[in-house]
Amino acid sequence: MTQPDNSHPDAGSDTVGSVHELAVLSRIFPLLPAATAATVGPGDDAAVMAAPDGRFVVTTDMMVHGPDFRFAWSTGHDLGWKAAASNLADVAAMGARPTGLVVAIAATRDTPVTLLEDIARGLRDACAELAPGCGVVGGDLSVSDTFTLAITAFGDLEGRAPVLRSGARPGDTLALCGDAGVSATGLKLLFSDAVTHDGRPDHVRAQRLRQDHPRAVGAQLAPRPPIASGVAAALAGATAMLDVSDGLALDARRIASASGVAIALNRASLGDDPDTALRGGEDHALLATFPPGRALPEGFRVIGSVTDGDGVTVDGEPVAGVLGWDPYEGWNGGTG
Repeated sequence: MTQPDNSHPDAGSDTVGSVHELAVLSRIFPLLPAATAATVGPGDDAAVMAAPDGRFVVTTDMMVHGPDFRFAWSTGHDLGWKAAASNLADVAAMGARPTGLVVAIAATRDTPVTLLEDIARGLRDACAELAPGCGVVGGDLSVSDTFTLAITAFGDLEGRAPVLRSGARPGDTLALCGDAGVSATGLKLLFSDAVTHDGRPDHVRAQRLRQDHPRAVGAQLAPRPPIASGVAAALAGATAMLDVSDGLALDARRIASASGVAIALNRASLGDDPDTALRGGEDHALLATFPPGRALPEGFRVIGSVTDGDGVTVDGEPVAGVLGWDPYEGWNGGTG
């Protein structure tokens, strides 16, 4: 893995170190999406969110420059979009409708204010396309030697029970909505072809790759997970579900472990590159189990089944070890 490079290709004249926080916020706030569930939005010490169900889903995720993204490859808009999408997918995987985001950014002092504006636009556009009505209800700005973006997302169960990882039962159908391995293919392309001769990420090469391989590179830099399908799966009676962020084999194992069952995957259903589909993450597809014979919601396709036992198999062969992403070890058998 190459070393982090905190330079910003889209540098502007004003940086966060040269203007006051209030000036930065005054430029960001008008760009952020409003949340329909917020009764008090940004501007006070805390937001107030309506919770008509009496419960709410909450999740959080952090993106750190270096291990999680590279400015040499990602635009500010990409970063805002990806941060929103990854959190929205976690809410969707519980069978909930996303309602609000809280965004905290620790930026280097030389970070252009225009970059933060582009991140805000990415957040806005991702919410508008993937989860209409969800918006940014607050957050925080700080300074750090390493650019870090953290998001907390909220969701409404709308009277339904949450869909947990622990509900799969033998005989259930295993189905996937979204891609598997496409984002990992994009990451592999970036690491192999979007670096300079000394191994540093290269912005020009990354943009050329994006033009040549829009689906794969786009899926890595700005994924489009099927957020609305989380509610559809819950309404269809999904017994277990999660967001595939760390690799299909690893995340299927999480359902198997939580439910006390085995997951049997069908290699032929995993596309043209089953190995990458098994190992690669960050597509943020929804992996769900459904009662046998149940009609699947639109977009879901059968990729296997739930059986007695434990662990994960592919065409009857056990998947040995842990394949996928570990934040402390990187890609295990993967693409990075």
